[in-house]
Amino acid sequence: MLMADSIDEECDYLFKAVLIGDSGVGKSNLLSRFSKDEFRLDSKPTIGVEFAYRNIKVGDKLIKAQIWDTAGQERFRAITSSYYRGALGAILVYDITRKLSFENVSKWLWELREYGNSDMVIVLAGNKSDLSHSREVTEEEGKIFAETEGLCFMETSALENVNVERVFLDMISKIHQITSQKILEAKLDETIPSPSLHSAKQTIHIDDHEVTATKQPSYYCCSN
Repeated sequence: MLMADSIDEECDYLFKAVLIGDSGVGKSNLLSRFSKDEFRLDSKPTIGVEFAYRNIKVGDKLIKAQIWDTAGQERFRAITSSYYRGALGAILVYDITRKLSFENVSKWLWELREYGNSDMVIVLAGNKSDLSHSREVTEEEGKIFAETEGLCFMETSALENVNVERVFLDMISKIHQITSQKILEAKLDETIPSPSLHSAKQTIHIDDHEVTATKQPSYYCCSN
């Protein structure tokens, strides 16, 4: 069961994710809608990087999702690239009314894969679905690109709050699945004695940039 709330509680995990895409595609309003249920018609371009938090309940775990909103302008590309490190997920956004923003998705995806984790959960989001009368990118085009690149895909509308909750929660749920599997594998490795070093202390190493556990399970070793 996956639920979301804004209660300030002690969380089990902190998951970092990023919003990327061209300037003006609606990244900031997607984040504002998800984190505060707000939409601003006068939203201005993000300068550098901003972020917001929201607590998500996945099963019996409380996860604090830390979502970074990255600037889409070319002059900020060098700045934002450093923020990909440690991100477990990304929502790659384009504007369905601007063909160029869809064509640039390939460049953003390359950057994600260049600087991000190899198993990062990536969701492609075609935003502004409420402007279907001005559509320049078909939903089928988005689906085909996502399938070709192995991405999740859905169209969203921050204005009408269509699929906004779903796109974030689906990403976080998939991140949790991957993280849980890695922790389980680490736990299993810890319980299997080494034949050559049976009495030696065993240490479990999990990539320190993949997950931050705010309440450490006894079998999870967080290295820095």
